[in-house]
Amino acid sequence: MSTTELRGLVGLLEDNMRRVVLGKDEVIHLCLVALLSGEHVLLEDVPGVGKTLVGKALARSVAGVFCRLQFTPDLLPSDIVGSSVFNSKTSEFIFNRGPVFANIVLADEINRAPPRTQSALLEAMSDHQVSVDGLTHPLPRPFMVIATQNPFEFEGTYVLPESQLDRFLVRISMGYPSREDERQVLVSHRQGEPVDELRPVLDHEQIVSLQDSVREVSVEESLYDYLLDIVEATRQCSDLHVGVSTRGAISLYRAAQASALIDGRSFVVPDDIKRLAPAVLAHRVIPKGYLHGQQRETVEAIIRRILDETATPS
Repeated sequence: MSTTELRGLVGLLEDNMRRVVLGKDEVIHLCLVALLSGEHVLLEDVPGVGKTLVGKALARSVAGVFCRLQFTPDLLPSDIVGSSVFNSKTSEFIFNRGPVFANIVLADEINRAPPRTQSALLEAMSDHQVSVDGLTHPLPRPFMVIATQNPFEFEGTYVLPESQLDRFLVRISMGYPSREDERQVLVSHRQGEPVDELRPVLDHEQIVSLQDSVREVSVEESLYDYLLDIVEATRQCSDLHVGVSTRGAISLYRAAQASALIDGRSFVVPDDIKRLAPAVLAHRVIPKGYLHGQQRETVEAIIRRILDETATPS
């Protein structure tokens, strides 16, 4: 499939999401970067700014199995991955699949569930499989988790550990819409929820084809050094206690490939890396004087400063 044909498929997804997600082109771009990379998204901001809407819009644009999980303090791991039930007729245990066996899983308010339940998603997100009673069950492809959380509410919530944050390709802050976009939202909701009217524009086989094509996007040799210079700078930065890991470097590399494909190119340019670095790296480092959940803007500013100080290959 040519680059033009691939770009056409991505354009269908973008246009479909823009019908209901107004004025958030960068949010849509980052979500598609994660989808084509085969990775996951963490959407965080105050309630009511469209986090769940973005997840629904992406899920409804792709023909496949969609599941929405409302995370609560009493949610158990088995409520997510499933459990084995004894069949008295056959004297065998039968595995009943949980809702995680879907193509797109929307984990709403993920930080409201206790750590044990949060970790039930960890293996699924990192290995695309779950293990129950000693047996491993593969998840369908494509598989993507879109999680939401409110970073400003702490009562009744459980902080996501760094090991789980590292499984999200990007962390995105929604932000408030502009006045004109908010006006359009009010107009579009006269007759109900516009997202309920969305129809799939791509099937899961086309998504898999796009994901495979991302791996074929070429990366010039000098960009390897540029990316590693950025990663090394986070480790040497006096304002950071913990820098970016090797997994973080791989994530930025893969995200840059996906971003290039979305923009209709078969090769990565330095601007792909610079554009994605704050969203991909900020949640993988720990600043000095760290207070969880209150340092996103500070860390992103540090990452941008590092980008400004790192020489860009010509």
